[in-house]
Amino acid sequence: MKRTPLFWFFLTPVVLWLLLLIVLPHLDLLVLSFRGDNAWTLANYHNFFTEPIYWLTFVRTAAYAILTTVLTLLLALPVAFHITKLARRRQRGFLLALVLLPFWVSELVRIYGWMILLRESGVINHFLLRLGLVQQPVEMLYTDATMIMGLVHTSMLFMVVPLVSVLDSLDDSLIEAACDLGAGRLCIWWTIIIPHCKPGITSGSIVVFMLVLGNYLTPNLLGGKNSLWFTEQIYNQFIASFNWNQGAAFGFLLLLLSSGIIWVGLKISGQRLGEVAS
Repeated sequence: MKRTPLFWFFLTPVVLWLLLLIVLPHLDLLVLSFRGDNAWTLANYHNFFTEPIYWLTFVRTAAYAILTTVLTLLLALPVAFHITKLARRRQRGFLLALVLLPFWVSELVRIYGWMILLRESGVINHFLLRLGLVQQPVEMLYTDATMIMGLVHTSMLFMVVPLVSVLDSLDDSLIEAACDLGAGRLCIWWTIIIPHCKPGITSGSIVVFMLVLGNYLTPNLLGGKNSLWFTEQIYNQFIASFNWNQGAAFGFLLLLLSSGIIWVGLKISGQRLGEVAS
């Protein structure tokens, strides 16, 4: 295929954007992670393995990110199926707008909305007290369950959209034929719908996992001081301690973690990254 000048005209800004804003800054951080006291060293990575608070937070963040991704998938799959297969055509746009609506405001506003609902003097506790269901306000904030709920809410759109895209291409006659042959709902989901949704499940899970793993606001505000999210450790190294070398090392460890888990997920699903991205 012959490359025309117009092709290079449109390609050049993309290449410059990737090079100047992604590749070069990451290379600079990689160099910083191996520097200390004006000398090359592995001390920044050694500190991670010798301090239990660091690697325990690292493992905890990975586990909760995987859990959040699974919960988001379990909630998004029936939502996407209802929008594409059960709702009337006139209702599909409205339902998609309802999914998109919370994302018209910033993540910070959405988190404070949850805090207003869940705090001791919030809306939910107000109604619980008025109805006599509880005798005193219930503390619902600053727990792991609340933090995961907020992470699922902030990630839902990025799972629903790829699932809607793949489900829209599923031939309804396959489901109708399975029903005529006596297949149950669980069998139809397991043998027809989920295999067809595999590209959407994989791409949505990658996006959600990356967003959750690198999230800072939601774990910090909804999880409180005991959230122990690894991005907070990175933030503390860069901003609070001004230890850019240690922060860069933590950042690259998080990058290796996300890349490794995504690679394992692609191997398990039997797909390649190019197939999922397309």
